[in-house]
Formats: sequence, C-alpha cells, structure tokens
Amino acid sequence: MSKLAILGGVPVRTTDFPNRVSMGSEEKSAALRVLDSDVLSGFVGAAGKFFNGGKEVIDFENLWASTYGFKNAISVNSWTTGLQVAVGAVGIEPGDEVICPPYTMSASATAVLFYGGIPIFADLDPSRYTLDPLAVERCITPRTKAIMVVHLFGYPADMDAIMAIAKKHGLKVVEDAAQAPGVFYKGRPVGTIGDVGGFSLNFHKHIHTGEGGLIVTNSDEIALRCRLIRNHGENATEAYGVGDISNTIGSNYRFTELQAAIAIEQFKKLKGFLAHRTQLGQYLSTRLSSIHGLTVQNMESGSTHSYYMYPIRFDEAVIGISRNLFLRAVTAELPKPKYWDTTPLAEGYVKPLYLNPVYQKKIAIGKKGFPFNFNPGVTYEYPKGLCPVTEKLYEKELLVTPLVREGMNTDDIKDFADAIEKVIGNVQELKESNENDSHGKIFDPLKAIEDHVKK
Repeated sequence: MSKLAILGGVPVRTTDFPNRVSMGSEEKSAALRVLDSDVLSGFVGAAGKFFNGGKEVIDFENLWASTYGFKNAISVNSWTTGLQVAVGAVGIEPGDEVICPPYTMSASATAVLFYGGIPIFADLDPSRYTLDPLAVERCITPRTKAIMVVHLFGYPADMDAIMAIAKKHGLKVVEDAAQAPGVFYKGRPVGTIGDVGGFSLNFHKHIHTGEGGLIVTNSDEIALRCRLIRNHGENATEAYGVGDISNTIGSNYRFTELQAAIAIEQFKKLKGFLAHRTQLGQYLSTRLSSIHGLTVQNMESGSTHSYYMYPIRFDEAVIGISRNLFLRAVTAELPKPKYWDTTPLAEGYVKPLYLNPVYQKKIAIGKKGFPFNFNPGVTYEYPKGLCPVTEKLYEKELLVTPLVREGMNTDDIKDFADAIEKVIGNVQELKESNENDSHGKIFDPLKAIEDHVKK
C-alpha cells in the first residue's frame, strides 16, 4: 500500500463527505400550512379541550403511537424535559435511588436529580455499550426505585434481563431511547418494554424538529401524570380526578403546532432512514469484522440498530498503536470535516458521568449537598474506577463514526473502510515514525472542525 497520508502520502479521499439533509418540500409545506392557520400552539394551561394540545400535536402523537403499537404518546419540547417528566411520572422522590448508565448524555442522570433522586451508576456490557444486568443487580439497595436504561448509539439494551431484575425487586424502568427511534428488541419496539420511555427530536437525531421529544407508555396512569407535568398540572389535578398529586406540579414542556407538523413529515421518512442506515452499517461491518483488533457489534435475532452512531472497539494491544494515533492516521486519509456529521471518527464518546463536578463535589440542588445528603447514614461516593468497563471504553477502546447515515452511500462508506484498512496495513510504518502519539489526550472533533473553519 502507498505511504500513509499522516506521514506525507496521498490520502484515500479528498472530496468532502456529503452533509446530511433531511428537510424537504413536505416539511416546508407543513410549516406553511401551520403559519397560514395562525395557530402556532394549541395548548391551554388549564383542564379542557386544549389541555393536551392542538390538532397537529395530537395527530403527530397518534401517528407515532399507532405505527409502533404504543398506547400513549406525549410530545414535549425536548427529550431532556421528557426524561424529567418520565422520572416524575413514575414517582421518584427525594432520596430514591435510580440506577443509571454512566456512559450517556448527562440528562439521563440529571433528570433523576430534578426530583431529588440519587443516580447510582452501574457499569456497562462492553459489547452492547448499555447497562450490564449483573452490574445493575449489584447496585440494588432497599432505596432503589427505578432503572434508567439507555439504548446507546441505537442498539437496544438487554431488556429481558433488565425487566426480570425490575420485576424481582419491584422497580420501575425508564427507557431513554433518544438514539433509537423505530428500533426493535427481539421483535418488540423499544420505548414501552419498560414502564415509560421516549425519543429525541433534537436536530441531529434521525427525525428532528430542531428541538423536541416524545414520551411513550402503555400505562394510562403514567400517561396522565406525564401530561400533567408537561402542562402546569397543578391547575388540572382536580379536573382529572387525580388523588395522588405528588410530582404533578408542572411546567411548560409543550410541543408547538409548527414543530408537530414538521415532525409528522419527518416521521413518515423514519423507516426509510433506518433501512438506509442498516444497509450502510451492514456493509461497514462486513468490511471491518475481519480486522483483528477491531470489534463491531453483532446483531441478535429480532433486534435492530438505528446506527445513530456506529461504534467500534479498538484493541491497542493487538493493533500495536494507541487509539488516538490510529484515529488521527485514519482521519488524515479523508477530507477534513466541516460539520459534526462529516467527522470520520471520534474517540471516547463522553466522559463517564460520575467524574463530572456535580457528582465529585456532590452539589446539585442548592449549595448544601442535596440530594446526596438526604438519606441519613448513607454516604454516596463516585470514585474513579467505579465503572472500570466504562472507563476503559472512554480512555482506550471506543471509536464512533456518524457517517452511517442519510446522504452517504456505499461508495462513501467504502472510502471510509479503505482508509481504515490502509492504516491497519501500514501500522509498522507508524510505529517506526516519529509521529507524536498525543500522550493520551483525547481527540476533540468539534475543536478540530472549529480550527478548520477558522483557517
């Protein structure tokens, strides 16, 4: 093979990867329809006909629910607030412990803090990148009330094992399926395998409205409580006959008619998006699965993947160079990214949540340590080493690419795979070079993009 680009050789590709564009004429027409109606939000913050929103909101919720067989769907203005609503609706109170994965967007755990609950971090299954059921079992105490499951990167967690644990201990299960819309676990759509779940409509998700989210549940009681929290529930508990009014103080977490109209058109494209990503993901897996030292995810029967990101486990001992050097060598073979979704590879994903200041300093609500000091005689600690699998993924093993998506085709993914194979085939060249190994500093693709734009 030719000399590596990082060492002055000719790169595999210089043409920019295509951007992801998901908005089309259908979304434009839907937005204009709502603008012409002059009703941009159909909600009223009091019990009655419009407590649950206007026509577009109701149509969107019904469309998603009926497509995947969910009994109830409740739209919200972001999935972050959706998580807060879901945690409140399942009854988390001050001092309750909720088992969470440490390798996810921060909101999966901070939603627990909003109700005075205490996140307890359990380690991951290193092949799924989701909660390890054995680690979950070890975290359970008499104070445990729920499990927060995250279907990370779009592949479902081991829900049979997690639900068995929840049933055994009488726990609620919240499914954070932000990255997994339309995904199935052994033939069942994720979101309502547990008690309540939902999806993100943030701008870089599969379908988006800029910001937004959707809660789903098959429990009418949980659904009512979600709707109350979404829309100033303190004004409506009497009208809806709610006896237990705990956690029903609400806010304005409402979805607009404009967002809902766009969401309807976006949702119609979801199955096509997922089919395309699956095609690209399977091609990439075929190319990479034979490379000793790189591990791709295996699909279990009946389960699907949304490929929000495509994860690759990197074995430094086998490859013979650090993950960071490998990443930079592959990146040098490909065009410089101008946007996040044209980044060939990123490493580490996110820092384990428990290493962030909120958990290290145990300061969340107010300045006196609440809720970490709520349970008498119980001390909560979040030391480094708490979740060794997660820390190893972050520091040494995990690579992700957002290239498996709309806008890309098999030829584009071929160039990406070719770049990886070229680096693998010339590892010895890297070992013998004086190329700086970055001393373990994790590559920040967003910073690299900013530097590129400045140039």
